[in-house]
Amino acid sequence: MNGVLIPNTPIAVDFWSLRRAGCARLFFLSHMHSDHTVGLSSTWARPLYCSPISAYLLHRHLQVSKRWIRALEVGESHVLPLDEIGRETMTVTLIDANHCPGSVMFLFEGYFGNILYTGDFRYTPSMLKEPALRVGKQIHTLYLDNTNCNPALVLPSQQEAARQIVELIRKHPQHHIKIGLYSLGKESLLEQLALEFQTWVVLSPRRLELVQLLGLADVFTVEEKAGRIHAVDHIEICHSAMLHWNQTHPTIAILPTSRKICRSHPDIHIIPYSDHSSYSELRAFVSALKPCQVVPIVSRQPYKGYFQDSLSPRLSVPRIPDSVQQYMSSSSRKPGFLWLLLKRRLKRPRTQGVVFEPLEENSDQSQADRDSKKAKNENLSGDLEKQPSLQPLQIKQQLFPDLCSKEWDGADSLSESQKLVTVLTAPLGFSLHLRSTDEEFLSRETEEEIGVGSHVVPGGDNDGSAPTGNQSASMGQDSPLSHSSQAAPLLAPEFRGLALKYLLTPVNFFYARFSSRGFDQQVEKYHKHYAEV
Repeated sequence: MNGVLIPNTPIAVDFWSLRRAGCARLFFLSHMHSDHTVGLSSTWARPLYCSPISAYLLHRHLQVSKRWIRALEVGESHVLPLDEIGRETMTVTLIDANHCPGSVMFLFEGYFGNILYTGDFRYTPSMLKEPALRVGKQIHTLYLDNTNCNPALVLPSQQEAARQIVELIRKHPQHHIKIGLYSLGKESLLEQLALEFQTWVVLSPRRLELVQLLGLADVFTVEEKAGRIHAVDHIEICHSAMLHWNQTHPTIAILPTSRKICRSHPDIHIIPYSDHSSYSELRAFVSALKPCQVVPIVSRQPYKGYFQDSLSPRLSVPRIPDSVQQYMSSSSRKPGFLWLLLKRRLKRPRTQGVVFEPLEENSDQSQADRDSKKAKNENLSGDLEKQPSLQPLQIKQQLFPDLCSKEWDGADSLSESQKLVTVLTAPLGFSLHLRSTDEEFLSRETEEEIGVGSHVVPGGDNDGSAPTGNQSASMGQDSPLSHSSQAAPLLAPEFRGLALKYLLTPVNFFYARFSSRGFDQQVEKYHKHYAEV
C-alpha cells in the first residue's frame, strides 16, 4: 500500500487501514489506482476527500457511499477544520498530477507548515506555475513519487514515447494493434492515436464510460470490428493470445510502460511511455521547490537521498495545538463499526424451542387483576387434581365446554379457514402456538376413544350434553378458558394426534423439569393407559 500517515497531524493520504490509522481523522485519496486504494471498500464509513473524477469512480467502482465522499475542486484552496470546535484549521489545495484521470497532488498548509504530497505524478514545468506553488513558498515536507527515482533508468518524455508508438504503428499498416493498459490511465494517448490514424479505438464498456466522462473526442467505440486499434487489459498481452490473434488477422501488441517486462512473443513491443516522473524530472522538481525534507512514497523502491544538495535547512517539529491533540485522541477511543455490530448481536436475545407466552398482553394492568386470574387458575387446577380418574371426553367437557355444546351434536364439518394455525389456551394460563399435524398420527381406534373425527358425538348423556348455566358462569370473561374459546372456538380435523392429546391431558399428570421430548412421552403414556383400559 502506497499511503502515508503524516506525523503530528490528523492527516492520512491513500491510507485505508483504520486498525493502523491511529489518530488520523482526515482521509485523502490521490487517485484510483489499486495500489493506492488497498483497504478501501463499500464498508468505508468516514469522510474522504478527493477530486470530482475520483469521487465518481469511487462510488461507481468501489461502491463507497456518497455520504462519506467529499469532492474538492482541482486548482482551488479549501479550508478544513483540524479540531471539533473550529479553533484550528488548515488549507488544502488540489493540483493536477498528470498521472491518470482524477489524480491530484495535495498541498496542506497549517500549524505544521507546508506539506506537499505528490502521489503518483508525471512532472511538467507548468506545475511550478500553479498559484499554490508560486516562487517563494517554502515546502517543509515533500512526499515524493519515487517510482522511477533511479539515475540508471533513462526515460523519454511522454511526447517522445508517443512519437515512437506512432512510428511503430506506421510500420505495420495492415496489422491490428493491441495496446495493453491498466484499468485507468493513458486515455489521452489513445485519443492521440485515433486522431493520428483516423480510426476508431475499441474499448471495453467500462472504459468507454470513463472516456465519455472525461469529455475526450468521439473516437471510441465498443464494436469489435469498427477499428484496428484495440485497448485491452495489459495481462491479456501474452504468448498464447498473440498466437490466437494472428491466426485470424496479423496483429502486434504494444505495452506502453517503463516497467521491466520480458517479451514472450516477437510481436510484443514495449515502449517506455510512463505516467511517472523520470529521475531527471524529479531532480528538476525538487531543485525548484527546495523543500526542507523529502519523504519517498513508494517504500519498495530504494531511496538513497539523491536530493540532499537541493534541500533547505530543516525546521523544528511543530507543536500540536491542544484542541488538535484532543481531536486526534478522541478518534482512537471511538468504537469501530465492526465492534458496534458485534456488540449489538451479543445483546440480541436468542430464543430456542417452544415459547410459552403469558396471556396478559398489557403488562401495566393492575395487580388485582393478575391476582384474580391466578386464584381462578389455582381453583381450576385443584378441581382437576381431585378427579384423576376422569375419562378423556369428560376432561374435554370440563376444560372446553364450548367444544361439547349442541353444535357438536350434528355432523357438520369444520370450515377450511380453521385449518391453518390457531392459538389454544392450556389450563396453566399460557398460550401455546400449535401447527397442524398429519392425520396419520391418530389411529381410528384413538378417534373413537377420545370422541373426535367424523363420528357424531352421542347426545342424551352427560358426555355430550351442553354446559349448564352454572358451568357457563364459571367460565367468565376473565377466565383463561373463555379466552381460548374466543381465540379458537373449534378444532380443525388437522389438529388431531399429539396436539389434541396435549389439550385432553389433565394438568396434574404433568411433572416439572422435563424436556419437550419428555413432555411428549408423558402425554403418550397417559393416553396409552386409557387405551388399555
